[in-house]
Amino acid sequence: MQQPTRTLLDKFFLFIKGLAMGAANKVPGVSGGVVAFVAGFYEEFIYSLQKVNLKAFKLLINGRFKSFYQYINGRFLSLLLLGMLVSYFSVSKILDYFIAHKELYVWAAFFGMIVGSIYYIGKDFNHWNKKTIVFSIIGILIGVSLSFLNPAKQNDNLLFVFFCGIISVSGMTLPGLSGSFILILLGNYVLLLVDSVNALYDTFAELFQGDFSFVSNSERLTMLKILAVFTLGSVTGLVTLSHLLSYVLKNFKNSTTAIILGFITGSLGVVWPWKKTIYRVDDYGNILKDSAGEKIVVNYQRFIPEISSMETWAAIGFIILGILIVLALDWYGKKTLKNE
Repeated sequence: MQQPTRTLLDKFFLFIKGLAMGAANKVPGVSGGVVAFVAGFYEEFIYSLQKVNLKAFKLLINGRFKSFYQYINGRFLSLLLLGMLVSYFSVSKILDYFIAHKELYVWAAFFGMIVGSIYYIGKDFNHWNKKTIVFSIIGILIGVSLSFLNPAKQNDNLLFVFFCGIISVSGMTLPGLSGSFILILLGNYVLLLVDSVNALYDTFAELFQGDFSFVSNSERLTMLKILAVFTLGSVTGLVTLSHLLSYVLKNFKNSTTAIILGFITGSLGVVWPWKKTIYRVDDYGNILKDSAGEKIVVNYQRFIPEISSMETWAAIGFIILGILIVLALDWYGKKTLKNE
């Protein structure tokens, strides 16, 4: 795949898209892959990841760093991954705050973005036939089924944590399939995306202050080991899934698009704004909290809102805002293509 020439503005927007992907990947029910698909760089993302292969490692080992960087489309991947990394410790923290204080409106905005994504993907898809309709229905059924599964209990076994890492990147590579929500179903969302990340954040904060006391903190070292294994699993999943998806996109593009469209449609049930949060409780009915003091979410109970409520109409406004954000991305993508 030919690497496009990027202006400074394109690079800035690519970084912003990385921020959006990072934030979306952390929110249960929302797929960072949807951001990539709607923003028009999904295929380049998959093909660039596919270049992280044996040939790339040979170039790296032989010290041919410039060739390695060009071969893996390094400028594209580095800007995107930098955006995701910055998002993980900044934008996603802001998102966490709004979910805690304005949860209805956050879910409403994401719901609108997914509705807009369905329109965006579907409007130019002119390959409907019996085969693609069946694939689309399969995608919808899987997406809907995921929203009604009951979560498992937390498991810190390192082999299982590695498996969770592979699964967690599904949201980046498969639009409509939320890696964060899958981690909730596997019981390890809090362990891997809250506790271990907080442990890393606290460790860096202490290191900057010249404090090395964490080396004698067995609990902290255990959390850092879990995060390292989870990260290794994520990288493994990212590379292996990208090779599989690259093959599928090349040979079964219409069927793949149909099932992605189904996935995204089915995920609407996961991000339905009007829902009551179900927290994990102990044997005495007390709500359990994680190490950061946050209540542990296990699932949601959905309901139909009261149409007479002003809060309902405000949420509908945020749904419309979410749709407009996607349409704006579509407009920007078309404008960029015209200028090339």
